Amino acid sequence: ALLRVNVSSKEAAEELPLQVALEASKKAVLQGSMDVLLDFRKLLDDDLGLLVQLRDFIIDWVQEGFQDFFRALDDRFLLLSGRKSSSSQDQDLTGAHGEKVLAGLVLVLAQLSVFIEQTAVPRITEEIAASFSGGGVRGYENGPAFVPGEICRIFRSAGEKLLLHYTKMRTQKVSTLLRKRFTTPNWVKHKEPREVHMFVDLFLQELKEIGSEVRQILPQGLSRKHRRSDSNGSTASSRSNQLRDDKMTRSNTQRARSQLLETHLAKLFKQKVEIFTKVEYTQESVVTTIVKLCLKSLQEFARLQTFNRSGFQQIQLDIQFLRTPLKETVEDEAAIDFLLDEVIVAASERCLDPIPLEPPILDRLIQA
Repeated sequence: ALLRVNVSSKEAAEELPLQVALEASKKAVLQGSMDVLLDFRKLLDDDLGLLVQLRDFIIDWVQEGFQDFFRALDDRFLLLSGRKSSSSQDQDLTGAHGEKVLAGLVLVLAQLSVFIEQTAVPRITEEIAASFSGGGVRGYENGPAFVPGEICRIFRSAGEKLLLHYTKMRTQKVSTLLRKRFTTPNWVKHKEPREVHMFVDLFLQELKEIGSEVRQILPQGLSRKHRRSDSNGSTASSRSNQLRDDKMTRSNTQRARSQLLETHLAKLFKQKVEIFTKVEYTQESVVTTIVKLCLKSLQEFARLQTFNRSGFQQIQLDIQFLRTPLKETVEDEAAIDFLLDEVIVAASERCLDPIPLEPPILDRLIQA
């Protein structure tokens, strides 16, 4: 039923396909379960002679049935997410367009797991307690037929794993793009930078697509709202902060070659910034985690290359351009700043002549 839900609005399905799939799946799980319980309740209420004698058996069957159903559903989630080997009948979920479909599906399954744990199982438990109490024919030594606590733990764990799996899938796709960027050119013979490289636009486009997915499925976090309220809505304050940050960045760039020791000392203090934290069920947390992982990959790719002065300056230009859009996207600006700096440091350490671009030239190229 989860794979064959009917969508009433084609426009909604096209504009918000993941949201439509999630809501339809929620309805299929909860309403479908309640319909089954209602059918069995009507059956027991008929007081037919044979059914009266089998009442305790039926109650056990109903409870066991839901226990088995949710366990099987968990296995199905693993199968659909690609975290478990699939049979031939599921091969249509993979292929040329499988990765894109699968990534969105994994996100839907993650949030659906939260719904099952927090809403569906408690509601079904209430109905079973109200209308299907008794049973016990299976023997007390076997324990209760339906154990909601166990089901909740299963889907709590499944949701966390699926959310992490989504971030890894999206990170892997973006990292492939970044790897191509670093392995394609001959950095030792790189020409003087004239503009921001097109990979930056592709990177931001991927993040935009990820943002579109998480906005359909996940709620907003509170941290970005709190940070924005600190400025009391003042645009001037925001701009002044940005100018101050830009001055600090330029100053650090100008001294990059002559103060290498201070740079490494600063890195030791910056390590106190908590870079990787647990992924939460919020839009900002998922996007921030993916950006962090991608920047970490970018740093590692830079360490594998050797740059001439122009190649290093191209990296400096690209990273500087990324600062503003990335900081507008994520919730952990300090960590993003640190990781962006780490990419530049990695490139400078692998550069034959690490002389950075002058701030006016850097600004002109970025504005172009």
